[in-house]
Amino acid sequence: MLVDDEPANLILLEELLQLKGYATVSAVSGDEALEMARKSQPDLILLDIMMPEMDGFEVCSRLRQDSVLQTVPIIFLTALDDDMSRLRGLEMMADDYLTKPLNSRLMLAKVESVLRLSQMRSQAVTSDFNQQVKEQSKRQIAAAWEANEYLSEKFQLFVPEQLLERIAPQGVESIQLGNVTEAEMTILFCDIRGFTAIAESQEARETFEWLNAFFTEMNDRINSHGGFIDKYLGDAIMAVFDRPKSHPLDAIEAAVAMQESLHKFNADRHQYNLAYPVNIGIGINTGIGTIGTLGSARRMDSTVIGDVVNTASRLENLTKIYGCQIIVSESAIVQAREFINDGSDRSNSNSCLLLKCDLEREGQDSFTSDFQTPILDNQAASNNYYYRWIDRVMPRGKQQAIEIYEVWAATSLDSEKKQLTQPLFDKGIQAWQASKFVAALGYFQQLLAQNPADTVANFYLERCQEKLGLIPANSNRETT
Repeated sequence: MLVDDEPANLILLEELLQLKGYATVSAVSGDEALEMARKSQPDLILLDIMMPEMDGFEVCSRLRQDSVLQTVPIIFLTALDDDMSRLRGLEMMADDYLTKPLNSRLMLAKVESVLRLSQMRSQAVTSDFNQQVKEQSKRQIAAAWEANEYLSEKFQLFVPEQLLERIAPQGVESIQLGNVTEAEMTILFCDIRGFTAIAESQEARETFEWLNAFFTEMNDRINSHGGFIDKYLGDAIMAVFDRPKSHPLDAIEAAVAMQESLHKFNADRHQYNLAYPVNIGIGINTGIGTIGTLGSARRMDSTVIGDVVNTASRLENLTKIYGCQIIVSESAIVQAREFINDGSDRSNSNSCLLLKCDLEREGQDSFTSDFQTPILDNQAASNNYYYRWIDRVMPRGKQQAIEIYEVWAATSLDSEKKQLTQPLFDKGIQAWQASKFVAALGYFQQLLAQNPADTVANFYLERCQEKLGLIPANSNRETT
C-alpha cells in the first residue's frame, strides 16, 4: 500500500513497483490509509510523513496499536532528512526510513529485502517457539550483515572511494563537517550542448533514459583513466583526477576517450529518440584544490573547491566561443608533457616534434605556439591526440590571463587537415599578434579554404574582420 498526499508521487511509485510485479493500492490521506489497511491487510506499507490532518508518524502509531496490523512492515518515504525525524521513525518501529528525492534502485531493493524478511518471519511462526527465536535471530543477523554490505556499496555510488579516502580515512563513521585536504589535482568539466532544447522535445522519462546512458559511458571513460566524478550538475559533469604526477595526462586522455565514446553513443542515438547527435564541450585545468565536507551538521556534502575548479568551468564555457570540443589550460598541458618527458612508461620511445613560433605582443613577452605530434598511450592506442596553442585569455573572475590549448583526437575527421594546415595557422597567429590584420585574414582564409571545419581558424578570421571593420565587433569575447 502506498500512502502520499501528492498524486504525482503515487503515480511514480505505482509505475516503479508494478514494473517489478508488485500489486499496489494507494491512499492520499492518513484516514484513508487506516481504513484501506483494515480492508486489504497489505504486505508492506510505503508511508509519507508530511500529510495534512494526520501525518505519517500518527498513521504508523495507530497501525502499531492495531492487533491485526501491528506487524505489517512500514517504510517511511519522506523529504524529512534530519536526525530527529529519523529517530522518531525508529521509535515508531518503522522498518526503514528513505528520504526524497528517492533512489529508485535503492528503494526497490529495500522493498524486496523487507518483504523477504517479513515472509521469513511469518513462516517461522508455525515452528517451535525456541527454534523460532534461534532461527529468526540467525536470519536477522545475516540480513543485517547483507544490508550493511549492500548499503556500503550503494554509499560509494554517492561518494566515490577516492573522495571517501580523503574526507574519511578512518572509515565512513569518521565523516564529519569540515574534514578537508588540499592537493594538486586536475579538474575536468563536461557539458552537453543544447540540452534544454533536447529535453523540451522529449518526455522526461526519455530524457532520463538517454542521459543516464550517456553518463554511464562518460563515467567509464573517466574511471578507466584514474579519475572520479565529483558531481553531476544537471546535464554537466565535474570530474577529479588526482593520481600523483600523472593526473593532467589522465584528464586529457580521458577527455579524448570521452569524445571518441560519444561517437559510438551518437551512432545508437535513435533508440533514445534523439533526432540529432549529442555534442559536448570539455574544459580541463590543473592546480591546487581543496577536497572536504561542506554544509551543516544535519546536511553536508562532499565537494572540491578552489580556483582550479572555477577555471576549468570557465574553459568549458570557452569551448562554445571557439567551437572546440576540448580546451586545456597551459598548466595541464605543461605538466602532462613533463610527465611524458620524465620517462613515463606510457610515452612512446620516439621523440615528439614541437614547432615553436616566437612572436612579439604589444606590452607582452614573446609567446610560444605549440603543435604536438600524437602522444602515444601504449595501453590504449585510440587515445592518441594532438594539441595546439589557440589563445591567451582572461576568463571572467580571474585577474591574470592564461594560455589555452585546443586538444583533439588523432582519429577525428579533420585531424589530418589540421596537421596539414598548421603552418598557415601559425602564420595567421603571428600576423594577428603583430596587428597585421589584413595578412592574418589572408592566412586564415587560405586555411579555411582547405579545412572549413577548423572552428578556431574561423574564430580568428572573424576577429580579423572585426578589427578591419568588415563586421560588427562581438562584445562577448573573453580573450585578451
